[in-house]
Amino acid sequence: MNIQYDLIVVGGGILGTFHAYHALQKNLKVALIERNSVPQGATVRNFGQVVPSGMDIKWQNFGKESLHIYKELQAKTDLTVRQNGSVYIASNDEEIQLIEELHQINKNNEYDSVLLSKSECIQKFDGLRSDYCKGGLFFPQEISVDSGEMIVKLHQYLKNQEKLDIFYNTTVVEASENNGLCNVITSNGQKISATKIIICGGHEFKTLFPEVFNESDLEVSKLQMLQTKPQGIYSLPGNILTGLSIRRYESFSECASFKSIKEKEDKNSFEKKFGIHILLKQALDGSVIIGDSHEYADAKNADDLGYDLNMEIDEFMIKEAKKIIDLPTYEIQKRWFGVYSQCKTKDIFEHTISPNIHIITGIGGKGMTGSGGFSKFNINTIFS
Repeated sequence: MNIQYDLIVVGGGILGTFHAYHALQKNLKVALIERNSVPQGATVRNFGQVVPSGMDIKWQNFGKESLHIYKELQAKTDLTVRQNGSVYIASNDEEIQLIEELHQINKNNEYDSVLLSKSECIQKFDGLRSDYCKGGLFFPQEISVDSGEMIVKLHQYLKNQEKLDIFYNTTVVEASENNGLCNVITSNGQKISATKIIICGGHEFKTLFPEVFNESDLEVSKLQMLQTKPQGIYSLPGNILTGLSIRRYESFSECASFKSIKEKEDKNSFEKKFGIHILLKQALDGSVIIGDSHEYADAKNADDLGYDLNMEIDEFMIKEAKKIIDLPTYEIQKRWFGVYSQCKTKDIFEHTISPNIHIITGIGGKGMTGSGGFSKFNINTIFS
């Protein structure tokens, strides 16, 4: 017998899963459809840093709500959530000025941050180089997760919810609405019906709505990351963001001196060409993830970015990381790239196909941090 759902969510990544989660919180019956056996996209190919501190005010508010949601869920089931905070390490006087300005903005926005002296940073983060660090800005509320494990564990937790069905290895080939009833057809001919459909499949909605896709301003970003071998007894707590992050993240663009500092940068440098900033995070097995880079192409030309890894980028990131922190080992056990979609002109892609079919994608690099809070807002809006 066919089941009538209140909501079908297409895409089991972090954005789709949190839409399903918040619909369940409203006691709605939900079908979550994932084309793979587990999510394979940007959700599992990232740092697992949940850092509202890097976002503009709108998304920082969504990120703060996400922190609350992650911690609430962690109290019920292990999602690999660790509240060790985030730190931005300044390497020169310009970056010190930016973190001091952001600290004041944080005060005004009632978001906890703590300025750290050079000696406090070096004491707190083992191996941090004194010839790099000039000071830091610490966000105690922020968290880390191990992305690949987290989404699997979140699905496992949600599968126990009475009103959720998850369809794995299921590809949606058609979505339509007729007289207020929405239907999806899967590649094996199955028909699933609901009152509403939300499509959160990254830039892959081109298979369902090619005209909408081709007219969109979506672009994709390819990011390279590396993972060291386990570091033994060494501990690196929290999310480590560095001077190039300070010069890149949206939150710092709201600082008074940001524009003048950016104007002095060498636009032709290797790090600018490939959008590199240095992040570090220790995984549960003791290894350290290092990255990342950004190469862009229009979503319709995503294949132009290729499937290969640029070893010059990897070598540059390792060389720069060694200038920042002395790890017990820089021997690399894994290298990979991730791809996420984002809009050129908006902060997220939202398109209504019909009154009850919505495409929500292109969240960019805000997915792990912003999805929880944004999805709550969006579900409340769609089901108001």
